[in-house]
Amino acid sequence: MERAKILRKLMEEQGLKVSDIVKRSGIAYSTVKSILENGIEKTSYVNVCKICEALGITTDQLEQMVANEKEAKSGPSYDDVERLIARNGKQMSKEQKLRLIQLLSEIIE
Repeated sequence: MERAKILRKLMEEQGLKVSDIVKRSGIAYSTVKSILENGIEKTSYVNVCKICEALGITTDQLEQMVANEKEAKSGPSYDDVERLIARNGKQMSKEQKLRLIQLLSEIIE
């Protein structure tokens, strides 16, 4: 579904309607509408390519946008946080260390 969301966002940014994509891609209105509402996962690769082309992007660019969105949604991992604290812990003030301990203890409760 996230790919369809990205396609809808691109359409909005470009001021395009479903009918514009239909004209540019040659795909039936009902098919384009279904893809945008239900996702592209069960859609033929040819139709995905046509829609992407109508929006001025490649399927590779669409996949990169999906990857970027997933990356942006996910926060730092436990390992990332642990490395950050290990690397910067000595530079932290006593107050910062106490605040970190307080935050961690609130999570445990």
